[in-house]
Amino acid sequence: MLRTLYRASGAILKNSQRTVPRWWMSPAQQRWASRLPVNTFILFVPQQEAWVIERMGRFHRILEPGLNFLIPILDRIRYVQSLKEIVIDIPEQSSISLDNVTLQIDGVLFLKIFDPFKASYGVEDPEYAVTQLAQTTMRSELGKLTLDKVFRERESLNSNIVHSINQASDEWGIRCLRYEIKDIQVPPRVKESMQMQVEAERRKRATVLESEGTREAAINVAEGRKQSQILASEGEKAEQINRAAGEAQAVLATAEAKSKAIRLLSEALAEQNGNAAASLSVAEQYVSAFSNLAKESNTVLLPSNTGDISRMVTQAMTIYSTLSEPRLKHESIKAEGEEPPVQSTSA
Repeated sequence: MLRTLYRASGAILKNSQRTVPRWWMSPAQQRWASRLPVNTFILFVPQQEAWVIERMGRFHRILEPGLNFLIPILDRIRYVQSLKEIVIDIPEQSSISLDNVTLQIDGVLFLKIFDPFKASYGVEDPEYAVTQLAQTTMRSELGKLTLDKVFRERESLNSNIVHSINQASDEWGIRCLRYEIKDIQVPPRVKESMQMQVEAERRKRATVLESEGTREAAINVAEGRKQSQILASEGEKAEQINRAAGEAQAVLATAEAKSKAIRLLSEALAEQNGNAAASLSVAEQYVSAFSNLAKESNTVLLPSNTGDISRMVTQAMTIYSTLSEPRLKHESIKAEGEEPPVQSTSA
């Protein structure tokens, strides 16, 4: 019985659909009619699909996934909406940028139906409407940007297109999830100009980097020379200080040696037969000096009593004793712990 009723209802529905000529329908209606299921009283709605039911030409309800019952002839499946994410390929189109460059651009649109009622009765063909809206929005957004910004701000361009589409498609029960630009083609001459610009920019960067390298090298060389000069001057300064300290120490050592020699000589003269030894030493030096006079110069000046050597030695010893007597007296007083008398000199 049920099977018979099922077959009868299917046949009646098919005959009722054939009564309407296909040339009366629009392309969207023909597409919808070609994929609509037949009302067979018992229907099984697949998951992620929404079936819009009309009763006697008026919206009745939306079938949920699973088992559903309909009244043949009275109830009609008018629309079948897919609740899955839909991918629409936006065909290539031409648009003009802000700097009057004609671009050929295409994209991919991702959308989803969130209200089957609005998607069925809000617009005749939702996919076609969204496609046209995406194309016009793309032209509008590209007209706000220059050619350079189109490539740099591609992500912001996609987000602006999505925002504009959602503002208009909210009444259609459709939400645009994202939009991606697939390809952007520019005219050949513009492409050549862009290539030349890129090459010029690269040459500019190379020149700037080379000049910066040369500057850094010059700075490094100057810093090295400065450091070397500073180190050389410090080394020369240390060398002079060391040399001066060495010369001072040498002068002190020489003075101490002379003072020790004079002290020993004075002690030797103070001993017994010291004057005789001093007379012998002076006589030897006197003879040696006269023997070297003729070797150093052709002109020799001699005293009148050159032959009287004893007198010359006596005179030299008198002068030596006169010069050494104050010193010996000063040393004897210093040895006894007394202060030496201060001698006043008059000009």
